[in-house]
Amino acid sequence: MADPREQKLAKLLVNYSVKLQKGESCLINAVDVPITMTEALVQAVYEAGGYPVVNLWQARLERAISEGATEESLKKWADVDTYRMKQMDAFIGIRGIANVRELATIPEQANLVSKLYNIPVHMQTRVPHTKWVVLRYPTEIFAMQAGMGTTEFEDFFYKVCTEVDYDRMAAAMAEAKAYLDTVDKVHIKAPRTDLTFSVKKMGWIPCAGQMNIPDGEIYSCPVKDSVNGTITYNTESTYHGHCFKDVSLTFKDGKIVEAHADDDVLLNEIFDIDEGARYIGEFALGCNPGILKPMDNILFDEKILGSIHFTPGNAYDDCDNGNRSAVHWDLVQIQRPEYGGGEMYFDGELVRKDGLFVHPRLQCLNLSL
Repeated sequence: MADPREQKLAKLLVNYSVKLQKGESCLINAVDVPITMTEALVQAVYEAGGYPVVNLWQARLERAISEGATEESLKKWADVDTYRMKQMDAFIGIRGIANVRELATIPEQANLVSKLYNIPVHMQTRVPHTKWVVLRYPTEIFAMQAGMGTTEFEDFFYKVCTEVDYDRMAAAMAEAKAYLDTVDKVHIKAPRTDLTFSVKKMGWIPCAGQMNIPDGEIYSCPVKDSVNGTITYNTESTYHGHCFKDVSLTFKDGKIVEAHADDDVLLNEIFDIDEGARYIGEFALGCNPGILKPMDNILFDEKILGSIHFTPGNAYDDCDNGNRSAVHWDLVQIQRPEYGGGEMYFDGELVRKDGLFVHPRLQCLNLSL
């Protein structure tokens, strides 16, 4: 029996996030998701007058196809899925958390898939040419990552996904953007962090439920060669199956010149995938009032109230410093007092302290449920 919360979520994704119109096609990419959730999405697409196209997938299949892949096989897979993506007006990608370590023992193959499949299908086709939204689905393993019971986590999940006032969030971000778009120099200070860079003329992009659910970030992008100093992230982050801890990056003129974590070799293999992986493609402020602690899931962790993420890899077309990479890794630093605190300065003026905006033109981002 369908959970009515699934139906509410499906309608939010179709009607609010991708704003599907009559006659538009929508690819539903469902990975390790119950059939009831996929059915709810199909129904919501039909109710909007759209044409659903469904792709059912599993992390185990991703492992199987990655493990034996060659450059030739990946290019063929990418060609087929790029063709399909080009026929779509919208994309809804929903993934259940089955085994977060599925790709842990094949890092070289996983990196190859990122380069030869993800770039053409997602970064070059889906992101710039479709209305898209991506999200996770609550599973027992996801609940375990969050340190919650299963039903407790489901209640939390649907609350922060479907009960947030995204219109109010969008209005607050629009107000903040008027000031943020004037900013040039950024200085971030926190434990084992002293980082400077410029966002001059890069602009800021509000995210209030269109491309991610849950949402709650406003992002920019550093001028590519302007980043100098060190940042140490205080949240764990799984990339290609390995959970990286205590990641610390040092920059000189935009480039990562030192990278350390619990496994320096694996970390540097990611940053050596291509030239752009050692440069930054995004800088963002997290401000979802319902998400307060990390759970090793980027789509949630990057929205944490009082956080930033500083992202090695590819820049988005709508806020573009020219950096291109198969990598786009949203690494998160939380600056609220219980995580060590931190300060952020824009053009020499303190704008956020210990996760709370203190600048009068940014206090609108101190959101509450």
